[in-house]
Amino acid sequence: MTAVRGRGARTVLACGEVRTCLLPSLQALDARAAAQLLRLRADVPVRISERPVLHALSPEVLTGVDCRLPTADGSRVRGVGTVTARAALTEGRLLQATACFSLPAAGPDTRRPWGQYLVRPGLVEPFGKLPRQATAAGVLRGAGRGELDLGMISEGLLAQVRRHPLLDRRVPFKSGPTRLRWVAWRTPAGERAALVNFTVAEGGLRTVELRLPEDVPASAAAGLCEDLALHDWLLTTVQHLLDNSRLGAADGPSAVGALYPVVVHLLHLWMPRAHVDPALGHLWDALEDRPGFSRQWENLSRRIRDRLALQAVAVPHQALGTR
Repeated sequence: MTAVRGRGARTVLACGEVRTCLLPSLQALDARAAAQLLRLRADVPVRISERPVLHALSPEVLTGVDCRLPTADGSRVRGVGTVTARAALTEGRLLQATACFSLPAAGPDTRRPWGQYLVRPGLVEPFGKLPRQATAAGVLRGAGRGELDLGMISEGLLAQVRRHPLLDRRVPFKSGPTRLRWVAWRTPAGERAALVNFTVAEGGLRTVELRLPEDVPASAAAGLCEDLALHDWLLTTVQHLLDNSRLGAADGPSAVGALYPVVVHLLHLWMPRAHVDPALGHLWDALEDRPGFSRQWENLSRRIRDRLALQAVAVPHQALGTR
């Protein structure tokens, strides 16, 4: 239901996956180094934004696909076209890779020449009618054998970036990656975008369902999901660091040392909606209401600051007691 370049196909579904992880570098990269890291194409520059946080976005790269679409009901639908992928780096510290594509309601019964797919980047055409519900559920479930695998494409881009010679492959603290899969159902232009569902599953997996008006590009949905994935990674990682820090049990330097990575590397990164398309910024309201992303973050931050404040008060008393 949205026009794309080429033959004027209109899409009814957009799908994507975001991988988020800590950049394997002991020091955060500045804007110049970030631009070098994400220079995936020589003909398109890296987009750099320094306010309100440093954010670098790579140009898009294409992956040609000709395989079955992921479906939850076992439907065997062949799709042909291109998947777009891009990488982003926030504050020189958090690395993300996103792969996404859009689908029309139906496609031709025969394969087109590759040139016709290349002029419509990010469009994958089904052979015949698209089973929308089954495909959306299949993307959120994850690709099966022989199916279009967005996770493999985004993970491949992450691996490519992490091999860059700029990186020393050291990290300031241990953390795990997260995966966020999303689907966006197209709605008529003029309707308000909506966040239908956000779920947290095991193994670092999150899923998101959206309603996306036809006049809002799929890249805007990808940007929103990158923002959600980044802040979910922050919440998950800080909670994990706190759980492993023995907060309240450890004293002295050990308590400060356990919290040091959070204070130095993560607390200043909380900036919801900083790089979200204005047409989709209001979707954060649903997450602020329930589960309450910012309330959770403020609670975690308060616990950390209170613990450090208590430690600062205790240190002079401990010093006096040793005299």
